[in-house]
Amino acid sequence: MNFYTVGLGVLTAMLSFGAVAEGGGDRTFALMMERNEKAMADYAAKKGKPAPVVQAYRYGMTLDIAKVVNVTSPIRSCNPVPSRMTYEDASGKLNTLEYQVMGVCRNNGS
Repeated sequence: MNFYTVGLGVLTAMLSFGAVAEGGGDRTFALMMERNEKAMADYAAKKGKPAPVVQAYRYGMTLDIAKVVNVTSPIRSCNPVPSRMTYEDASGKLNTLEYQVMGVCRNNGS
């Protein structure tokens, strides 16, 4: 390996650690939600349906879930984090709900 390749690798590693240190979880979530919206828009286009609009879940909402299309995974956090579920209702309309789930917390020594 030459000096340039090693230097480039070290620089890349330093920049990635900096990104994680400065709100990496928020960036991870934003990227995950952006990818989810694109995937659901692509899915809707493929099925010939309008793309779903993200709606915030409210306690007690009546949900008409005929088929779950996608659920985002929780991110690493020891706090509640946003998640989304896209589903088809009985009429075939796509809906996306955003709600809170407990993040994946691994601070128990395992």
